[in-house]
Amino acid sequence: MTNYFLKRGLSAVALGFVLATGAMAQSVVNVGAFGADANQLDPHLSGGGQDRALFGYVFNGLTRFPPGSMDPTKIELDLASSIDGSDDGLVWTIKLRDDVPFHHGYGQMNSADVVYSLDRARNPETSGFASALAAIESVEAVDDTTVTITLKERVPTFEGMLANPAGGYIISQKAAEELGDDVKAAMVGTGPFQFETYTPKVQTVLSAHTGYFRGAPKLEQINYRYIPSDNARELAFAAGEIDLFYGRREQDWVERVKNQYGDDLDVLIFSPSQSRMLHLNKSVPPLDDIRVRQAIAHAINRDEFQVLIGQDITKQLFAPVPSGFLGQASDLPRYEFDQEKSKALLAEAGYPDGVSIKVPTTQIASLKVPFELIMEQLRRVGINLEVDFVDHRAWHALIRKDESPLVIYGAAPFPESDAFLTPFFASSSIVGTPTGQTNFSHCDVADEEIAAARIASDAAMQLASWEKAQQKIMEDLCVVPIFELMQVWGKRKSLELGYELTGTLNLGPPITEATHFAQ
Repeated sequence: MTNYFLKRGLSAVALGFVLATGAMAQSVVNVGAFGADANQLDPHLSGGGQDRALFGYVFNGLTRFPPGSMDPTKIELDLASSIDGSDDGLVWTIKLRDDVPFHHGYGQMNSADVVYSLDRARNPETSGFASALAAIESVEAVDDTTVTITLKERVPTFEGMLANPAGGYIISQKAAEELGDDVKAAMVGTGPFQFETYTPKVQTVLSAHTGYFRGAPKLEQINYRYIPSDNARELAFAAGEIDLFYGRREQDWVERVKNQYGDDLDVLIFSPSQSRMLHLNKSVPPLDDIRVRQAIAHAINRDEFQVLIGQDITKQLFAPVPSGFLGQASDLPRYEFDQEKSKALLAEAGYPDGVSIKVPTTQIASLKVPFELIMEQLRRVGINLEVDFVDHRAWHALIRKDESPLVIYGAAPFPESDAFLTPFFASSSIVGTPTGQTNFSHCDVADEEIAAARIASDAAMQLASWEKAQQKIMEDLCVVPIFELMQVWGKRKSLELGYELTGTLNLGPPITEATHFAQ
């Protein structure tokens, strides 16, 4: 195992240049990620968007979404060969594949690796996703290829919890223990590509894992480059330096690059959409009066958001659960755009001359731009938002301390209803409490239904509970759903992904063993 990492004498940048020229040009793909650097090269710690696509190239879970899909009804086996649950849904026996090698000669994947990985992923001291696996009571190895997972309570989609890239990846116990604090320690997986080098603020280099259990990749190398500037990524594509890159989620950009690079560029627009919802803190005046919350809801013109952000990359949203998520309800109270009704509701609530609300919000453009339109729409009906735009990190700290009455927020979690309902609308998740998560509205009207869905014994009961929960949330107007913003990437036409891309929880198009350049 002395030569499996690239020699220090040849930098990752230089190696990428050598392999990307001449006869090997079509075997190397250069990816333009949006971050200035990796967040943290550890699949159990980092939820950063700049890392999630990379992790998808390197790791497998016990189950998975098919490449290019995030449909929870299509989850399939990955490292597991079978999964069987007890009648009460609390004990699960998982048989593992016996033909899965780890990268760089670290041996065959077995039950000890699964126990180690899941225990690590559910430990708050070693994972950023412990809450997502909090329902697990224990993970035990029965033999080399059998694992038993015992739950504290039934979860809505057990197979989905194992597939979720947030914490569900299996790493090599031997590599993690042997390499210790080395950046490589948590990056030894079983996927089609294996970690080679990391150059801070430049790139991470992966090579083909020729022993991949689904077959050797058609590509030989991935250079995953960190390019924070939208313009720089586009220029790098135009110069032939990158082949797949994070685009700009703006309609003008989509239309311009299609015209400018149309012969060589495919614009990829796919799920998960990132919802934009306005959470209303109903515990503080004047939002403690439902008539004021209704006035806000009727003041929102979703058509204007689509014009501002873009028809191709947005969808109007009317539910507290995004489209495509298992259990999203359609028969919900709607508060159609009606400025006169907004003004009448404000007057009825005791504010005939309007009302002012102080609000801190973020400077980050993806949230600031739509919030500025919210400000204008509310101003038209007499609601004046006195806004303090603050640093994004500082804003996150403020809203988690319950210091903002109006919170615009976006999220793209696992695509089933509980992933939104529990953290955003269960009373146990109210911010500023010991178990607080992201319930900025102090919503407490749907606890019974949210809990019932989690322990439902059949799918119909679960769906019915989720629908009732969403009805109560919208009746009480804990939140005003506004729109969904899709993922946008650019791809060189000659790069064949090898699957149909409709969505991916890794937030970037998967590069699989089938991905290749057309000749």
